[in-house]
Amino acid sequence: MFIDNIKIYVKAGDGGNGAISFHREKYVNAGGPDGGDGGRGGNIIFRIDEGANTLLSYRYKRKFVAENGANGMPDKMHGKNGKDVILLVPRGTIIRDGASGRILFDMATADEFVVCRGGRGGWGNRHFATPTRQIPRFAKNGTRGEEKEILLELKMLAEVGLIGFPNVGKSSILSRISAAKPKIANYHFTTLSPNLGVVPVDGGRGFLCADIPGLIEGAADGLGLGHDFLRHVDRCRLLLHVVDIAGTDGRDPLDDIDKIDMELERYSEELSTRPQILVANKIDSVLEDDPILEEFRAYAAKLGREVLFVSTVTGEGLDALVRRTAEVLSTLPELTVYEAEVAPEEVLVDAKETIIRKEGGIYYVEGTWLYNFMGQINFDDYESLNFFQRVLQKNGVIDKLREAGVEEGDTVNIYDFEFDFVY
Repeated sequence: MFIDNIKIYVKAGDGGNGAISFHREKYVNAGGPDGGDGGRGGNIIFRIDEGANTLLSYRYKRKFVAENGANGMPDKMHGKNGKDVILLVPRGTIIRDGASGRILFDMATADEFVVCRGGRGGWGNRHFATPTRQIPRFAKNGTRGEEKEILLELKMLAEVGLIGFPNVGKSSILSRISAAKPKIANYHFTTLSPNLGVVPVDGGRGFLCADIPGLIEGAADGLGLGHDFLRHVDRCRLLLHVVDIAGTDGRDPLDDIDKIDMELERYSEELSTRPQILVANKIDSVLEDDPILEEFRAYAAKLGREVLFVSTVTGEGLDALVRRTAEVLSTLPELTVYEAEVAPEEVLVDAKETIIRKEGGIYYVEGTWLYNFMGQINFDDYESLNFFQRVLQKNGVIDKLREAGVEEGDTVNIYDFEFDFVY
């Protein structure tokens, strides 16, 4: 089974909490704070699997969670870092944000990408000791690991794409010019998934060629198989448009060209302008004086496209097709690599955004920075509680509560810590 588009959920590990501890040893007075730091949470990392050409491994398991960092320990002992989760994908996989669809990264040239970073480990109380604060009774909690819904989309890295109606000989051409062994039979939709083959070229490097499952009229609307696989020609620098010049299925070769061109344009206007070579297959079944040959040449000239005549039965023209394809490729721009798309809100968002909502007479205060900050506070410690009040005042939380309509005596809840508001 071929799978090239799938959605998964990933979450990096949370950072471990810092420890609150004081050194205790016989004959050692006032040993001081020695709480160790928490460990880093595990990352979610995508890595290339050179032997894969499908996303089938994600068909049944779609949730991946990395290990949390361990908490800090006494004697300045650092908590263990969480284990990373490595997710293997084929080269050419595009990683998109599941909610917005924007591109996060293109695994075309890079071998590794960290999609979710683990939370930072919290500091132990030893970091908070000062000449005036010698017995800090608070530490810092670890931060949350990132989490996302991810859409994985495979766009093959083939430089050349074989396109055309079903049963025109695309798979046969691929099998003759490369070592690929696609299934070949005399019926429509024999090819159910893209096939890849490396085509050797004498005196130069070869190229990667993809046989795209047959398009039909209406493919851009989802008819047939073509719409599902058109994404695999997005990276192709050159399209070999294969046509049955003999019309063995009763179709008009010239009409076939128009229909395929129309489907390409409806799918992607940019794709429809990609360089094309018309490959007239089954030339062995056409007589030399058949008027279709001149009509075909004239129509190709009208479109401004080069035409090559081949036969997968006799091998006629296949060597010339390979040589000419390599020559044209040498003049074209390099493989398309998609750039990451930055969401406008990511640029404008306040790192200390505070959200206040009222439910059942209680004012709830939320924000990522607040969640991380709350882990630093020991509410049983007078000094730590004063620090908490100063931070709320300095970061405008008190002013925002007043703007939201809070009055003296109203209950305020900040991540399960409740208190009565007092001016």
